[in-house]
Amino acid sequence: MNLSMMQAGATGFLVGLGLIVAIGAQNAFVLRQGLLRQHVGLVTTICALSDAALILVGVAGLGTIVQASPLLLALATWGGALFLAAYGFMAARRAFSTGGLEASGNGALTDARHAVAATLAFTFLNPHVYLDTVVLVGSLSAHHQGSARAAFAIGAMSASAAWFYGLGYGARWLAPLFARPVAWRILDALIAIVMLTIAANLALSGWRA
Repeated sequence: MNLSMMQAGATGFLVGLGLIVAIGAQNAFVLRQGLLRQHVGLVTTICALSDAALILVGVAGLGTIVQASPLLLALATWGGALFLAAYGFMAARRAFSTGGLEASGNGALTDARHAVAATLAFTFLNPHVYLDTVVLVGSLSAHHQGSARAAFAIGAMSASAAWFYGLGYGARWLAPLFARPVAWRILDALIAIVMLTIAANLALSGWRA
């Protein structure tokens, strides 16, 4: 693997992790299933595969279209920079005011079919998932070509899988940590730094272009 592929993969991983790590219904659901040890493998795998499929749609579809048009590429560059900058500032704001991630132990989904239905609902009925995976990740992938672009997609998918499996199977140990607001403040501060750095690099590449 050459340096450009490694850099693209690392960027994809950081972008993917920054987008998915947030206090929300889906993460609370995965955390709850992990605490209850109910269909953890099934739930986390559906979440990871769903994200992977959406990322592939974005990279192969929107990313290809954007790459073929200098105008769209420029728009994606500056639009992505603005979006990531805004996301970074929002993460910085949350770092000073965020709460903890709580997962109730009530209402266990002991039936596998119900667990699957709930996981799909938490995933695909969330409009932000399409903006994050298909639109943003797809657009940002257009800045890489060939194997580097594939590495970017793999990095983003790896971040999603690592987060969901870590949250589900590490729930027993992670729940007390994530229930503390200070842990999310630190995490949001790191996300803010990463997102603002990537936004600055995008803006710089757009300016040079």
